[in-house]
Parts: sequence; structure tokens; C-alpha cells
Amino acid sequence: MKHIHLLAVVFFTMQITVAQEIKVETDKGIDESAIYNTAGIEIKPEYPGGMTEFYNFIGKNFRVPNVKGLAGKIFVTFVIEKDGSITEIKVIRDIGYGTGEEAKRVLEMSPKWLPGEQSGKKVRVLYSLPIVIQTK
Repeated sequence: MKHIHLLAVVFFTMQITVAQEIKVETDKGIDESAIYNTAGIEIKPEYPGGMTEFYNFIGKNFRVPNVKGLAGKIFVTFVIEKDGSITEIKVIRDIGYGTGEEAKRVLEMSPKWLPGEQSGKKVRVLYSLPIVIQTK
């Protein structure tokens, strides 16, 4: 039997260098193209139905490779856009056997989220997700 375990902590803390610079609010207001970190945002993005539903969505749709004893963590980042869509999916680390591509495929299927907000405006938010795979 194959199992997927999702860590309860989605706001995984790690330093990641991405192609786009993560910006913060300036004295002049919100930068419309900025990507904000979840740690510093007033209203965090929310998956429809909450995080339990998001974990269920990932668990239902992720196809675990048929590899005996496969176990490990996949780390992905993505941006939740101002319209709630998911873009810029990046696989930071996977465990091989196509697990990174599968994580990306599932995230691309995600329904739109409720976007994050800063100073009353919808903003782009960088999100990190660890996915734990353990097969028996």
C-alpha cells in the first residue's frame, strides 16, 4: 500500500534563492509585481476549504511511483497570484523517479486560492510545500 504524508507545516522555513526577488512593502506603497513571503503578509492566501482540503487534494491526485521502499521529501515553491491561480512552480528537491514532475502536475491542477493581501490590496505570495512520500 502506498502512502503520502503531508507535513502539517506548510509555511516551511528555508532560505531559497529564486529568479525573482522577494520584495516588501515600501513607504510608497505596494509594488504590484512584488512577490511577498507568507511570513510577512497581513492576510495569507487560503486554499478553498482550508489546508486540510489542500492536503486531501494533494493526497488524492498525487500518483506515487511504483518503486518498492520509495521514501523521502519533495520540496516545491510556487506563487499564489492576485487572482488566486498558482504559477512559477519550482521543484527545489525531489526523490527521483519523476516525483518532482508529479508534484508540479498536481499543483497545476489546483483550484484557485483566496489570494493574500497586504494593506488592503491583493498581492502575489511565495508559498513553500514539503510533500513526504513513504511506500511500503
